[in-house]
Amino acid sequence: MMNWPDKIVICEVGPRDGLQNEKSLFTVQQKVDLIEKTVQAGAKIIEIGSFVHPKAIPQMADTDEVAKKMKRVDGVEYRALVMNVRGLERAEAAGISKAKLTVSASRAHSMSNSKRTPEEVVQGFAKCAAYAANHGIVLSGAISTAFGYPVEGRIPLEQIYSVIAAFREIGVHELSLSDTTGMANPQQVYEYGRMVKEKFPDVSWFLHFHNTRGMGLANVVSGMLAGIDRYDACFAGLGGCPFAPGASGNIATEDVIHMCHEMGIHTDYDLDAMISIGRSVQNMIGHDTDSSILRAGKCSDITCS
Repeated sequence: MMNWPDKIVICEVGPRDGLQNEKSLFTVQQKVDLIEKTVQAGAKIIEIGSFVHPKAIPQMADTDEVAKKMKRVDGVEYRALVMNVRGLERAEAAGISKAKLTVSASRAHSMSNSKRTPEEVVQGFAKCAAYAANHGIVLSGAISTAFGYPVEGRIPLEQIYSVIAAFREIGVHELSLSDTTGMANPQQVYEYGRMVKEKFPDVSWFLHFHNTRGMGLANVVSGMLAGIDRYDACFAGLGGCPFAPGASGNIATEDVIHMCHEMGIHTDYDLDAMISIGRSVQNMIGHDTDSSILRAGKCSDITCS
């Protein structure tokens, strides 16, 4: 007997992880409209952008303005990505009280990017943790390339454990396992999900999948069977994988909602509203995206003649 959850939580990451991969730059007002419409459609957690150096990610250069201009709704968590204390200071000034730190589980990737091991990168976040604690900011962590990296292949669970332990040492107890490269498979997701929940019961877990090789929704199903009920997803399936040029991006929010609703699993989202948002996003970027529901429609749209 499979134990399906009655409900899952879907964090909308489109305003950050989706838009940052698009060549076209969205205006502040366009971003604000997308955030507000997504919240109206049912999002209870939304990643509004990142507070990083504008030269590093030009698409996120105006996150400060977006955060100040958007209307907040009680009960909704507005979070943003930061890389250092300066990013936390900007987040605080913009009224954002939830920030996410990210580190690669891949040692090869981490050493290539920063000349530091994943554990050393997390230890370097200690100043961020101290600042957050003193300024009422809640931190979460994202462990990218958690399931695989092209140079290394599958990332061993023991390596993931080590990064998790490093995060816990600086006081971060909400973490996501992120399939940045789209290399995760359902069996691996089930195994990793069960094991991290068992070994670190004090950690709240998210899973973050890309649909690079068409296994995104299958991985969500495996994650649910492993007992994890919180997922990141992106409107219209925007995004990409820097290690697989031309690959599709994040799992599409509307696809996850549709699957769950067909299975009788609640999400708090209005599916039709999210489909409308996805179509408007496609119109704004001027190209199709990897969203099955935007391409084929809902099951309930099918009529038998």
